[in-house]
Amino acid sequence: MTAKLPRSFYLQDTVTVARSLLGCVLWRRIGRELLAARLVEVEAYLGANDSASHARRGLRSARNESMYLEGGHAYVYFTYGMHWCLNVVTAEGDIAEAVLLRAAEPLRGIETMRERRSKAKRDRDLMNGPAKLCSAMAVGKSLDGEPLDGNALWLTARDQAVNEDDIAVSHRIGVENSGESAHWPLRFFIRGNPYVSR
Repeated sequence: MTAKLPRSFYLQDTVTVARSLLGCVLWRRIGRELLAARLVEVEAYLGANDSASHARRGLRSARNESMYLEGGHAYVYFTYGMHWCLNVVTAEGDIAEAVLLRAAEPLRGIETMRERRSKAKRDRDLMNGPAKLCSAMAVGKSLDGEPLDGNALWLTARDQAVNEDDIAVSHRIGVENSGESAHWPLRFFIRGNPYVSR
């Protein structure tokens, strides 16, 4: 297994981190089992000036406190009263920028993922959405604020080349009520990849 991404990776510009995360491998240790998935879709959220962000206008609460940590931590939040979503915190502490992990391709521990996501008819449906990704990898509240170079949850470098031409860009999904920032081109995904959401 390759080395964990260093903290310095997460301290880059948030859009740079988002694009660079595509193709990286997310690892989750549960007891003795290791799960792994290659990231294929992400969204960047740009803190206080981004009206789609949980930190818009500098909002700070128990729910989003982990967003204010230094880059290289997990921000896990509960949404719609039923789903967990996993974000990678970026930038310096107190900036509150992050990248939502939207979809991934299962690589390791697929049987366990199938058990956790029994409604998924095909492997491409196991993690093709942020809540599905968290369900498949057993990511919940206990991992909020977790360092991403620890032993429960971490990321390693791309295991396949991803060229700039491979990266497609669109507006973010599900933030239609966020005014102007709803149209910002901050969703990045691997063009033509079958594991991308919708």
